[in-house]
Amino acid sequence: MTRSIYIILLFFAGILSGDLHAQHAYFPKKGIIKFEKEIYLRARIREMSNRQGNQNRGMMMRFGGNIDDIPEKNSSMFSLQFDEDETLMMPVESEAETTRTPRTGTESGNRSSRGRRGNNNNRPPGGGGRGMGRNQHKVYFQDLRTGKNEIELELDEKYLLQDSLQQITWRFTDEYRNIAGYECRRVNGATEDSLYLVAFYTDQIPISGGPALVQGLPGMILGLAIPEMHINYWAREVDFTVDNVPKQWRDKKSTSMSMNDFFNTLGNNRIFGGGANSKQTRRNLFENLIY
Repeated sequence: MTRSIYIILLFFAGILSGDLHAQHAYFPKKGIIKFEKEIYLRARIREMSNRQGNQNRGMMMRFGGNIDDIPEKNSSMFSLQFDEDETLMMPVESEAETTRTPRTGTESGNRSSRGRRGNNNNRPPGGGGRGMGRNQHKVYFQDLRTGKNEIELELDEKYLLQDSLQQITWRFTDEYRNIAGYECRRVNGATEDSLYLVAFYTDQIPISGGPALVQGLPGMILGLAIPEMHINYWAREVDFTVDNVPKQWRDKKSTSMSMNDFFNTLGNNRIFGGGANSKQTRRNLFENLIY
């Protein structure tokens, strides 16, 4: 074999090797992500007290008027199932509420063989506490094709609320963080109501979705922080599946209505943070409802 023929064979062998390697690069388009939702209760109540003043006195009386008697943090788990067109996020009932020390969201998971990396009468929801972070029945659905979303939640009864996906303006940064085994890029965002968000997304999951109906990035959001509300979502586990998002998740007994009608029903509910004007009230209601 001449030297020139040998070099040619090596060249084509390298091309074939590269093609085979590329075939093993797996970018999942269907899966389930387990999220931990953290609410820093003391900081959140202080924020609400500063915003509402004496209107928040009733809430504080439940804790003897001493903010130090309130748990510092509340954690709950959610699962988000996704496919190419839809996402569905719901609480994990078996791990409804914990008070363990939170992780930073920077830990790495390990791959496994299947791809795993590690009320219409203004009654406050759940007796008055759900707006402050107690785990509750709340299901989030995103239709990424049509830009519509639905939220099913339970107050005095179950409601199914429809609205458009909120528009968020994103600004990309050069900061990266490893979350659940994925390299994620930080992006700073602002909603139309000027709520500041910090998101970490990975383009290794090429679905433009995320927790709590947040979306609009070139990949799945695995970390979400809302500093003003003292709420964080961190992905703890990612599993790949072959299943689409289930269609039969809605409760047939739920009362369907638009988000606007629901806001009008609640009015100036103090638990949800009624504001001094209608615009502020709507923002407070929306934020507490979604996040």
